[in-house]
Amino acid sequence: MIKLSALIVLLLVSTLHARTDKGQKIYMNTCKECHKSGQAMCKSRNMRVWKKVMSDNGQQLATLHTSSKKAQGSWEYFKNPKFSKDSKHLRDFLTTYAKDSGNIPACD
Repeated sequence: MIKLSALIVLLLVSTLHARTDKGQKIYMNTCKECHKSGQAMCKSRNMRVWKKVMSDNGQQLATLHTSSKKAQGSWEYFKNPKFSKDSKHLRDFLTTYAKDSGNIPACD
């Protein structure tokens, strides 16, 4: 019974944390069309800036996009609750490969 409880807790905790690979996949599916290379996008800011932009479920990033006519094609995504769910993974991807991180994504 204890082993089963520990396994359930471990599985729940692991699903709550952000995942870099999931953030990269989200970027490739939703952001790449406008922003092109994920590596270039990540390297455009340092970790501190990405954390700030992605704080509060990415609301600052959503505001940047929804207030720009050039980004009108993305407004639906940023107004959708799905973005709030995706934001922790995007934050992890963007900060993991930020210009001051020293990391390089394996796939762009």
